[in-house]
Amino acid sequence: MSEPHLQSTIVCPYCGAATRETMPVDSCLYFYDCKSCNAVLKPRVGDCCVFCSYGDVRCPAKREEEARRC
Repeated sequence: MSEPHLQSTIVCPYCGAATRETMPVDSCLYFYDCKSCNAVLKPRVGDCCVFCSYGDVRCPAKREEEARRC
């Protein structure tokens, strides 16, 4: 079972479907296929991955970057 901080719920901006996914720790996820409507999600401008754009938890890389700034 994955650690809780590696789980994020992605909400599709097109159909509103919410899907719990495990985030990779060693890379960013640039494309995500919505399992409900088959839309291909891409990060918003300024975000590094789909988890930062559409997830309820930012990706591990972004959280680590933010922690270093504090």
